Amino acid sequence: MLDLFFSKAKLMQAVNTVMKAVPTRTSLPILECLLLEAKNGSVTVMANDMEMAIRSETGGTIISEGTIAVDAKLFSDIIRNLPEDEVHIKTDSNLQMEITSADSYFTMSGKSGDDFIGMPTLDKGMPVTLSQLTLKEIIDQTIFSISASENNKMMTGELMEIKGNMLRVAALDGHRIAIRYSVMNQEEDIEPVSVIVPGKTLNDLSRILSGDAGKLVNIYIGKNHILFSFDGTTVVSRLIEGEYFRIDQMISENYETKLVFNRKRLLNCIERSTILVRESDKKPLIFDIKNGGATLSLTSIMGSMKEEIEAEKEGIDLMIGFNPRFLIDALRAISDEKITLYLTNSRAPGFIRDEQGTYIYLILPVNFVSR
Repeated sequence: MLDLFFSKAKLMQAVNTVMKAVPTRTSLPILECLLLEAKNGSVTVMANDMEMAIRSETGGTIISEGTIAVDAKLFSDIIRNLPEDEVHIKTDSNLQMEITSADSYFTMSGKSGDDFIGMPTLDKGMPVTLSQLTLKEIIDQTIFSISASENNKMMTGELMEIKGNMLRVAALDGHRIAIRYSVMNQEEDIEPVSVIVPGKTLNDLSRILSGDAGKLVNIYIGKNHILFSFDGTTVVSRLIEGEYFRIDQMISENYETKLVFNRKRLLNCIERSTILVRESDKKPLIFDIKNGGATLSLTSIMGSMKEEIEAEKEGIDLMIGFNPRFLIDALRAISDEKITLYLTNSRAPGFIRDEQGTYIYLILPVNFVSR
């Protein structure tokens, strides 16, 4: 039987972290629960939706050790609304939980912790170690390029590839590709590995990571699972099976036109163009590229816009159309003052990439009728 005293703030932080692994719909009622466990002097909260499991340690005073599974939403709502910071949780032999805070008193029914589906295990070899800031940035700067459709499972995940001291993360949805590279400072060489991590896992992980450059996250990659460990939190996710797309074949070093833009000015211009585009519209933003820069124009049933923007140009003149929202996603992911756009012709993909080889964003063009 459990008997514990908590700080409400610390308990709520752990609960909020693991709630990301509670399924919204399931045929297994036990998956709608959180596992609260006090064991070997440590208190943890865990959730598992069979695709991803999260366990988070939380500070507490243990009077009596034990485990219990409780309805996740109900437990979360009760703890969130308690009046004081100190929380006393106690269970009896009938799996009834008492929750006390100041003059507030709740009871709720629990389930045996033995019925809870535990966290998957994997053989831990040498971890890949990154700062939380670096991993969060890599995810945030690529995740928007995964596909929301389940028709192609590969496109709902991101490629995570390690070769030598280089980590490459890539995402694509059939219309664009986002790639980020990061040099790892590993003390020992890591075996080359290539896995596909579900986009949902990475999205949830980004929300949990603190983004602190001084805090590390260890990544362990197994045959069927990947594990992220940081700040007393462990996230284990299934991997997507199969071979990822051959993105190296999609990326070319050749180009006919090179344009250097001020990133902020270009982003502002493109954002203005979307005022005339409804969410369901697929109107292209047309770049008419000539000496001295480019004229951007867009026409929809709501109206039209045209704006000239300066750019440093090398190569031939051309006209090309892009989905403006794809350009906005890429430009928002970049922090550089200037960006370089590489083009070949009106039917070939455009590339945004830096000279240091940190990122590549490929965007397919959109057909348009020249006026």
